[in-house]
Order: sequence, then C-alpha cells, then structure tokens
Amino acid sequence: MTVTYTHEVADCKGFGNFWRLLFRWRGSVYKLVWMDLLCYIIIYTILSVVYRVVLVEEQKRMFEKVSLYCNYFSDYIPVSFVLGFYVSIVIKRWWNQYQTLMWPDSLALFVSTCMHGHDRQGRLMRRTIVRYVNLSFVLTLTMITPRAKKRFPTLDHIVEAGFMTVNEKNVFSAMVNKTPHPLYYVPLVWAGTLVSRARREGRIRDDFAVKTMMDELNNLRVKINGLISYDWISIPLVYTQVVSLSVYTFFLSTIMGRQFLDPNQNYPKNTIDFYFPIFTILQFFFYMGWLKVAESLVNPFGEDDDDFEVNWLIDRNIQVSYLIVDEMHNEHPELTQDLYWDEVFPQELPYTVAAEQYKRDPPMGSTANLRVPETEQEFIPTLEEVMEEKTEESGEAGKTGGTPRVRRLDSARSIGSSMSGRKSSLMSVLHNKWRRGDLRSSTGSQISVRRSRMRSVSQSGSQVSDASFGSSVIKRNNTNTSFQGSDMLHMSRESLSTDINGEGRPGFLSSSPKPTRKKIIPSLATIKSSSSTSSHHSSRVDTEVNKDDKGAGSQPRVGSAHSIADSTASAIASIFTIQTAEMQEGDKGEGVVEGSDSPREPDPSEGDAERPSSAQGPQENVAVEAAREMTPVEDAPKDENVH
Repeated sequence: MTVTYTHEVADCKGFGNFWRLLFRWRGSVYKLVWMDLLCYIIIYTILSVVYRVVLVEEQKRMFEKVSLYCNYFSDYIPVSFVLGFYVSIVIKRWWNQYQTLMWPDSLALFVSTCMHGHDRQGRLMRRTIVRYVNLSFVLTLTMITPRAKKRFPTLDHIVEAGFMTVNEKNVFSAMVNKTPHPLYYVPLVWAGTLVSRARREGRIRDDFAVKTMMDELNNLRVKINGLISYDWISIPLVYTQVVSLSVYTFFLSTIMGRQFLDPNQNYPKNTIDFYFPIFTILQFFFYMGWLKVAESLVNPFGEDDDDFEVNWLIDRNIQVSYLIVDEMHNEHPELTQDLYWDEVFPQELPYTVAAEQYKRDPPMGSTANLRVPETEQEFIPTLEEVMEEKTEESGEAGKTGGTPRVRRLDSARSIGSSMSGRKSSLMSVLHNKWRRGDLRSSTGSQISVRRSRMRSVSQSGSQVSDASFGSSVIKRNNTNTSFQGSDMLHMSRESLSTDINGEGRPGFLSSSPKPTRKKIIPSLATIKSSSSTSSHHSSRVDTEVNKDDKGAGSQPRVGSAHSIADSTASAIASIFTIQTAEMQEGDKGEGVVEGSDSPREPDPSEGDAERPSSAQGPQENVAVEAAREMTPVEDAPKDENVH
C-alpha cells in the first residue's frame, strides 16, 4: 500500500517534523539503497586493505597515480545534471498516471439522477451500466499491472468475482478470437447501448441527459486509453541508459579515486589518512537514492511500496457505484428547516475550545487602509482637452481684439445630451471643423462658417421645431431661443457671394475684383426640403407644437447629440449645395440685393409656406420674409470677417 505520512507533517514545530520520518523503514531510501551501499563499502574496503598491506612501495606508487587519475577525471561526469532532469520527468509522469485512474462516481451520479424507474427493469439497467464500466477498468488493469493480473488471471476469475456474466464472457471471447487487439473498450460500448435503449423506453426523459452520460462514458474511455498508452510508451531507453551509466561509472571511479593515500608523499588534498570515507558514503547515498527514486516511480503499477493500490481501487469503485445507482436512487432525507432559517445566513459559526486559536477576521485587500488625500483626488486633464482650451482662448482673443468673449462648450453635454464621458462628442468634432473651415459642400467648394456661440448655455435641450417650418407665418419658438439666437444660422456675406460671371465660386476665392455682392437668404422650402433629406441619415426628433393663434410651441423631445449633429450638418450642407446652383444662374432678380430697403410685397393669396424652392415671383418673397423673421440680420454679430 502507498506509504502515507501526511498526518505526521501537519505542522512544523521545534527542529522540524522531518526528523521523525528519517527512522521509518517501509518506503524509505534505506530500503532502496542498502544493498548497493553495502557492495560499494565492501569493494572500497578491499582495495584499501590491498593498498595498505599487500602492495610493496613501488606498487603503492603506481596505485597512488591511478587513484589521483580517477579522482581528477571523475569530476567530469555530469551526474547532478543528468540525474536531476531524469527524476523531474519521472515525477511528472508518475503524477499524470495517477490522474488517469478511473473514478466512476460522476457517471454513477448521472445514471442515478437521469435514469428513472423503480421497477426491476430500471434497477437492472442502472446496475448493469456501472458494472460494465468497472469491468472495463478491471480488464485494463489486468493488462498493465501485476497486482491485478495475479488477482484475475483469466476471464473465469472475473466471472466468479461478479464483474461479468457467463453470457457476456462468451460474447467477449468470440470477439477476442476475431481480432488480436485489446478489447478493453467493449464493456463501454455495451453501456452506451443501454443508455440509448433507456432513452427509447422513456426512462431518460431528454436528449441532454443522454449526451451528458455519453460524454462521461467517453471521458472514462479516454482515461483507460491513457493507462494503456503509459504502459506502451515509456521514457526513451537511451535516456534511462545514460542516467544509469553516469551514476554507476561515477561511483566506480570513486572507489579508486577517493582512497586515502600516504600523507608522506605530499599529494594535494591527501594530508590526512582516514580509513573510512564518510563524505564519499554520503555522496553515494544521495546520488544512488536519487536514482532509486526514479526506478521505483517510473512504473507506479508494479509491486513497490509506493506503487498504486489498484486492487483497493477496484473494490472501492464497484461498491460506490452500486451504492449510488441502487441504494441511493431517488432517495434523500426529509426536508426540514435548517438552523439558520430565520436568520437567512449565520452571522458567526461556533468554534470549539481547541479551534478557538484559529479564529481569524475576514481577509481584506492590501489597500484597505490606504487613504488618498482629497487634494490628490482630482483628475488630470487630458492633452486633448488642454490643447482645445488653449486653441479656443487664442481664437476668441484674436476675433474680439482682446475683449473677453463667452466661451462655447465643446462637449455635447450642453446641447440636449446627458452624456458624462470625458471624450469629445460628435457635436464637438463638428464645431471644431466649422471653426477651422474644413467643412465642404457637395460641390467641393470650401465654405467658411462663423463659429457658433450659444446665447444661453443652460438651455441645452432646445432644437428648431419641424412643425414651425410648416406654418404659413414662421414664428419663433420661445423655448428654443438658445438655438435660434446662435450664430450657426447667420452666414457671412462674403462667404456666400458669387462673382459677376456666375461661376459659382465664392468671392474670397476668386482672383478677379470683388463683384456686386448679393445677400442670398435661403428659402423656407429649401430649408424644409433639406431637413427632410437629412432625416434619413439621423435619428428622429419628435416635436409636438400647439398650433394656436399665439403660435407657442411645446417642449421638444430631443434625441442624442450624435443625431442632432448629423441632422444639422446634413441640412446646412444641402442648403449650401442648392444656393451654389442658384448662384450659377447669375443676376436674374430672384435674390434680394444687398442694401435694398424695400423688398417686393408678397401675394396676399399666398399663405402656404411649403412651396417648392424653385417658385418665382411674389410666391418666393413670403419664404424670404419668413426666413428674415427667423434669422434677423440685426442679431448677427458685427464682425463679418471670413474665417
């Protein structure tokens, strides 16, 4: 049986607890190396006696030269290096073989839980399945370990032990005659067939349970196959030979090389004459014991003291399997309330007097007592935020000539969004593009738009109502003053002026002298059409407007900041595209000339503001007047420079 000493090393007190293990014989290193050590001491003693008593002076000088030669070259044998790697491989292989041993507890639990039926047939199926699994394990062990083979030398012994019936033995023997390969897996095939039959008979109620049991059967087959593989594939023989030769040749050389020579000859390291080589014996004890450990663990299915107790494992597996699938099938104690039913969970479990010394507080994190001062708890601004703030301050100072201006918030948090992230939003990126003049229309012309500034930063949820564009007379929505009063809707005259030839280029890009400028005011229908077009690419903004005589609009329901930015950008780009096409028609009187004080009177019969943008004559003036009312020129800043 495997030597167990865990209970003797449970704690370390005094000089240690390994001292008590040094005096054990069973499974000890003394039991492994005593015979080799005895032979080594006998040979060493014989050579020492011959050197001291039998040889004459001339022969002694020759003996001494041979001893010095063996001692010098014995150090070139890499015993520690070769032996250390070999033992590490053997230990790892030994533990992996233990992990491949079969434990049918999981399969028995699945069979007892998922295979229903208290009748004789159901009980017979459950017991037969686990018996087949244990039979497969027994057949495998009889192939790889002498302990199991001596216990069950033939199939008749297995039948007599109750693992196999006579009929099953006949079927198995017939299959053995058909193939020379081992048939350890045949009982597992029979167990899988019984699982499938139980599913057809309704004893297993779902396919998932069938799959679970088949997966467990396959896992057991993999483990059994692993045992066969470890028995078949050993550590390469050449490695074992190298290790054995290195150890034995080293100690053969030390038999001559470690002899105590005559001190009168003044040989180096031979100034003292001892009769017994104490440290050489210890070195032999360690190296040879190391090699014996590898020899005993290279095959843990043998008959050594530390080999696996496979016979005990066979008995244990068959008993536990029958107990789970038969005695404990669908059985459990009576359901009663636990001791902590009213408390939900125990605040503290009791300790005995002997265990009171082990009572400890719950472990906390290593930073539980670390405190950060309040002055160091502020976040450091990112590089992007610092650069944007510096750019804003320098740009506003240049525009106003040093006069402080109200700074616009770059984050979309101030425009109808409750985002709390530190990263710049889409509206902030769009405003930065307008400030740098990078926004281009669909025709490729660069359009400079004055940077917008909100009059009221606190009114972040206001937007232009779609319903206000559809009325005959456009009235300002009192709830959207922050958006209507912004400079976003005020366009520079120079940025929208065209040359006199009607080429469609902005005046500030033309090399010719500046022509007569016209103030192009976008028509109401154009804005409406652009808003409709942009609605396909952005989120919908639902606005409910009370269409009464006062024209007051209700509060709009604004979507995310990304949808606002997409809708606004698409509408402005579409307006600029249409106005560029109109400018190519030249000076035909459809716009209002800059400086004119009396525009044409609108047609009284015209009341619908949703006319097409291409309408001519008095019908267009209604939209012009409406756009004037929505975008008053006097509200625009006096700074008309093109940015």
